[in-house]
Amino acid sequence: MEHGNRKNSHVFFLSMSLLFIAIFFISFALGRYPIPPQTVLKVLLSKIFPIAKTWSKSVETVIFQIRIPRIIAAIFIGSALSLSGLTFQGLFQNPMVSPDVLGTSNGAAFGAAIGILLNMHYAGIVTTSFLTGIGAVILVLAIASRVPSMPVLGMVLSGIMVSSLFTSLVSFIKLIADTQNTLPAITYFLMGSLSSIRSSDTVFLVIIITLSTIPIILIRWHLNVMTQGEEEAKSLGVNTRVIRLIAISSATLMTSVTVAVAGMIGWVGLVIPHLTRMCLGCDYRKTIPGSIIMGSTFLLLVDTIARNISTIEIPLGILTSFVGAPFFLYLIIREGKKL
Repeated sequence: MEHGNRKNSHVFFLSMSLLFIAIFFISFALGRYPIPPQTVLKVLLSKIFPIAKTWSKSVETVIFQIRIPRIIAAIFIGSALSLSGLTFQGLFQNPMVSPDVLGTSNGAAFGAAIGILLNMHYAGIVTTSFLTGIGAVILVLAIASRVPSMPVLGMVLSGIMVSSLFTSLVSFIKLIADTQNTLPAITYFLMGSLSSIRSSDTVFLVIIITLSTIPIILIRWHLNVMTQGEEEAKSLGVNTRVIRLIAISSATLMTSVTVAVAGMIGWVGLVIPHLTRMCLGCDYRKTIPGSIIMGSTFLLLVDTIARNISTIEIPLGILTSFVGAPFFLYLIIREGKKL
């Protein structure tokens, strides 16, 4: 049985790796300025090997200044959202939990809305959004600490309240914003998009998401135990409070930086962890790398579709909802049958 599970996991990772590579090169090739895949490969390899230049300067500009930052951003954002969703679902033992359960997304959205309203520089908007996302979770944890007898329930309820508070604040900002310029900018940001990604954004994303992923990988054994319940984990010697704090901090940083850079991209953190568990089971040793590669592949595919399906680029939040909403309905029906 164990041999069969190991074989299935190997098939999964091989299949996802091949799919990722295929979508990776397709993403480079497709766009307003289409580039043949063989040319893409030559241009990329020319930075490593001495290859005769048979392409124009504009091709290099499109690949290195426009598509590489966007593709890297899609890969890291997809992996971050799926991994944070996987972490939160395990911590709270709730399959309906997503990365914004503690108010991170709504807090970051409020920070971005404030930045846009005050006509801040782009870097200022990103920084404000990132910090308010983290601040929202700190507020949730501070409130939840007042009910130590029910830490998980306290955090969930506090997260709902804080999310509602920041949603109301964003609505107020939209109400007083200039309808000609500011309001459309805020509205478009809330839909989620990678159209304005810059090279500096990718550096910011790569650093924060990488540093946040490492702790989750290191505590994967403890996360496996914590899925058995609070008391069971404590009886096995796991310091649940410390592990929960590490996991929440890491997942919060990942979620906050994705919203700060790309806006609110929903459903990825809910759908991908479930698909990963359906393929690999519940062992974090497998689901962590599985959710990373599946999340990055999924968002890279969605972003490629978003910028090629029509003359006007479709916000990512709209496309992810087309997948997420039906899947969420399926989860409700499946969980209802278990009761």
